[in-house]
Amino acid sequence: MSEDSEKEDYSDRTISDEDESDEDNFMKFVNEDIHQCALLTADSISDPFFPRTTQILLEYQLGRWVPRLRKPRDLYGVSSSGPLSPTRWPYHCDVIDEKIEHIDWTPSNPEPMYIPTGLEVEPLYANSKEETVVYLAEDAYKEPCFVYSRVGGNRTPLKQPVDNCDDTLMFEARFESGNLQKVVKVGEYEYQLTVRPDLFTNKHTQWYYFQVTNTQAGIVYRFTITNFTKPASLYNRGMRPLFYSEKEASAHNIGWQRIGDQIKYYRNNQGQDRHHHFSLTWTFQFPHSKDTCYFAHCYPYTYTNLQEYLSGINNDPVRSKFCKIRVLCHTIARNMVYILTITTPLKNSESRKRKAVILTARVHPGETNSSWIMKGFLDYILGNSSDAKLLRDTFVFKVVPMLNPDGVIVGNYRCSLAGRDLNRNYTSLLKESFPSVWYTRNMIRRLMEKREVILYCDLHGHSKKENIFMYGCDGSDRCKALYLQQRIFPLMLSKNCPDKFSFSSCKFNIQKSKEGTGRVVMWKMGIRNSFTMEATFCGSTLGNKRGTHFNTKDLESMGYHFCDSLLDYCDPDRTKYYQCLKELDEMEKHINLEKVIDDSDTSLKEITLDLETSSHASDSSESNDSQTDLLKLNSQIKTKKKQLKTKKERNSTIERHQNIREEEQEVCDKGHLVQRHKESDSDVTDTRPSISDDCIFDYFRRQLPNQVG
Repeated sequence: MSEDSEKEDYSDRTISDEDESDEDNFMKFVNEDIHQCALLTADSISDPFFPRTTQILLEYQLGRWVPRLRKPRDLYGVSSSGPLSPTRWPYHCDVIDEKIEHIDWTPSNPEPMYIPTGLEVEPLYANSKEETVVYLAEDAYKEPCFVYSRVGGNRTPLKQPVDNCDDTLMFEARFESGNLQKVVKVGEYEYQLTVRPDLFTNKHTQWYYFQVTNTQAGIVYRFTITNFTKPASLYNRGMRPLFYSEKEASAHNIGWQRIGDQIKYYRNNQGQDRHHHFSLTWTFQFPHSKDTCYFAHCYPYTYTNLQEYLSGINNDPVRSKFCKIRVLCHTIARNMVYILTITTPLKNSESRKRKAVILTARVHPGETNSSWIMKGFLDYILGNSSDAKLLRDTFVFKVVPMLNPDGVIVGNYRCSLAGRDLNRNYTSLLKESFPSVWYTRNMIRRLMEKREVILYCDLHGHSKKENIFMYGCDGSDRCKALYLQQRIFPLMLSKNCPDKFSFSSCKFNIQKSKEGTGRVVMWKMGIRNSFTMEATFCGSTLGNKRGTHFNTKDLESMGYHFCDSLLDYCDPDRTKYYQCLKELDEMEKHINLEKVIDDSDTSLKEITLDLETSSHASDSSESNDSQTDLLKLNSQIKTKKKQLKTKKERNSTIERHQNIREEEQEVCDKGHLVQRHKESDSDVTDTRPSISDDCIFDYFRRQLPNQVG
């Protein structure tokens, strides 16, 4: 079998629930009937009836051959008996031998945003032949496009352009996820920096992550990055750069922290061909001399970090039972794209009816905050809490934690090594150019043939807005009820996480240029709850976290809140679900939701919605009377969460509410909407409902029944 065909077959069937169940039943049969038996592979049988393959094992049991699939081998990269799969780079990329590692640390107090003084300067630099270049990475421009990859990249000796560097800072970024193109010393303690565009492109200069050595304590240094291309930035809204000191880490166990003074983001005079560039400048004093330090746009999370995390799961005898790690496909550089299947091992045919939930992250490699949210989700769903076990018993989770490992490895911000944005190519048929999104779409399509997918969420980072929020798909051309239903999960999330998640920042529309995104493609495939979750690079404007940066623990906590909201959304007691529908109906009546283009990386006008839908952390102190009424309604919705129920308990609940359902069917002619509510929103199709809005909202405005848990 060819390598490509192996990849396709394996990725299409990442893990078969039915195969696992059949194998468990077969092994039980073997254990009960302890008879001497023969074990052969199918290709060793000369009978043409048997296919020539080593994947089928034949056991001779009680006078007959019993076929079964061979147990999947340990995958190189997550094996318990070998090294991690080495990272593969474009052959021409210079890479240092030093392995970069950072400790995990959370500051004891929230880190405040920078408050401008009005005295910040805007350095402008003119090109000069006498400039002192202290760092230059030209290897990225040796090829116009990707040619082939090499394990570890080009490990040739690296030379620094400056020999006499007694007082000069030394820079380095030729390591995994690093990004820095050039550094010029323009003053005794002042440096002009440029970041490298995404490989094989001339744009997307946003992500930076580099090392600084030969530091001197007590000296005020100025750093200015001069080739950003976005007109607006969170740095002008209080965001500070991230800093890491190896001496602080070893002596005081202090990791990444927000730093900087005199922070300013501004337009400079470096533009060419009518394309203006923008600069970020800041000043800083290093805490130690002769230290090794790092600066970064956001908390780094590398491909190696992911592999080490997955290796820990694979080596855990408990978590590995309900988390199966497979390779979805290989990237064009031959790095592995992993897929996780998380569920309680399936034992019978009824368990095959479990609904599916899909999460993906890091399609844009510079949006590292999405990996920290993904880590928080995995930490929780693989934990030993009763709610985590309940979720594993109820759903099948398909998780792709890093869609673009090539871009992550080389330090890109947005593109893969194809020089394209993968999140605009989910509709592409070019499997070899965009393998990770092609195989993800194909995996989801095949999964939908077996079971219902109730929710898809792609995790991202946002460079211009604070807080965490979601983008959904537009349902305004349909029944008004469907228009509101797709807003229920984000609304629940805002209630469970009022100081981080902003419902007012959520948008639900489809722009033509976004039709190739995962969110839109999955929605058109039939997944009604199809979202992009956007996490700011900065911090919060809500509640107790107002005016502070998000740290890694804040981002990880969103993984827990996602699970908590999923329990709320699927709770058999539909009280909270109906209450949210009613609240959304009230919002629609009182507030005009302005439709705007949703773009995670374009400066946009905020939705004209001042009310933050939280019962405890609303910032709408200047609300009008209608908003005050909504706050009162919110306070009534914070009901106690009820556990998902067993089938027997659900049948008992259905029997107790038979009269209520009959009454609802009389109100709505065919009862389609009510049936959707009863079945956890599982059967809405892309077709226009045959019931009228008046009928639906007459039902919503009725007194809600007191449901019994």
